[in-house]
Amino acid sequence: MNKGKIICLNGVSSSGKSTLAKSLQENLKQPYYWMSEDTFTFILPEKFNIFKHDTIENERIWDQAIINYYHAVKMYSDRGYNVIVDGVLDDEEWVDIFVEILHDNPVLFIHVTCPNEELIKRELERGDREIGLAIEQLAYLSPREQIYDTTVDTHFNTIEECTNKIMVLLDNTDNFQAFKTIWATRH
Repeated sequence: MNKGKIICLNGVSSSGKSTLAKSLQENLKQPYYWMSEDTFTFILPEKFNIFKHDTIENERIWDQAIINYYHAVKMYSDRGYNVIVDGVLDDEEWVDIFVEILHDNPVLFIHVTCPNEELIKRELERGDREIGLAIEQLAYLSPREQIYDTTVDTHFNTIEECTNKIMVLLDNTDNFQAFKTIWATRH
């Protein structure tokens, strides 16, 4: 059985990952399951939510939820299902864990970005994010080497243009090199 393709959208909060994931789902001819890091973060009861109750124990529980998320993505791919994932890899250790789990799977690693002014504008419009969170995350966004298969800018390009740029890359698995490169440089 062929492994399913994984489109990994990595970018800070409000960069356009969710909108792009929805657009990809709508436009791709094959079905792609969308598995968001947020979903795995908020499946826990509120008392264990690290963003509301930051304790050492809740951090441990959240860490395990995210590791389980990566394994769930791998399971779908291993079973031949295509997956779109989105999240904020904000630590080199998380990049290492993610790549360790998925380096044998076909991962198209996409950097989703937009200008700082646009991030703030989107945070204000959304009303459900701390203003300045996205810019704060920029300092930690990983991988630090900026190894991606491609970058899309959701401000300077329309969501349709970003979607098309990614869809063109899916036709050839030779385009799926970033995770292999990261794996090779770290092992």
